Amino acid sequence: MLFLKCLVWITEVFFRGYQSRVYGKKKGCENMFETGEYIVYGKNGICQVMGVTTMDMEGIPKDRLYYILRPDGETEGTIFTPVDNKKMVMRRLLTKEEAEELIDEIPDMEVLSIENEKLREEAYKECIRSCQCRELMKMIKTIRFRKRDRLSRGKKITATDEKYLRTAEENLYTEFSMLLDVPKNKMEDYIRRRIKDDIKI
Repeated sequence: MLFLKCLVWITEVFFRGYQSRVYGKKKGCENMFETGEYIVYGKNGICQVMGVTTMDMEGIPKDRLYYILRPDGETEGTIFTPVDNKKMVMRRLLTKEEAEELIDEIPDMEVLSIENEKLREEAYKECIRSCQCRELMKMIKTIRFRKRDRLSRGKKITATDEKYLRTAEENLYTEFSMLLDVPKNKMEDYIRRRIKDDIKI
């Protein structure tokens, strides 16, 4: 019984992957995500591509392709999004090597240049919306430097900094945890050891 279930699952995965490639070639989308692949999908974070389909709904072109996505960690939730969606960021995860290289760049990485404090929150939001690991890393470094400076002057971190620091760390560490096989709650320590930063803030 277990063997049959495994066989059915393997067949479904193979068929969905075959559908993705066939649909992609028909539509001229040669760089489509593969079934089973993990991607970053906007504010939804990491999702697994479960397949590609069309939608039989009024007002939607019959030949428009949609990814079937499942947020990582969920067993039932499903998201349908157009393959050619330009409104939401969709990208492949970094490779392990790319993640390690990015971490190694932290000591020389520039912080965000925000001259007008009134625009700080919008700058943070833009980093979050970009879904790019480098921008998230720059934002984390920026806020930690600000926090370190404020603590040295007897001040606390601002509520805005605290809020966006948590969001950036959650998004970045979730991806890095999957790539580097390090628990998310241990990622900060892992990064500090790698770049030899022993200052706790």
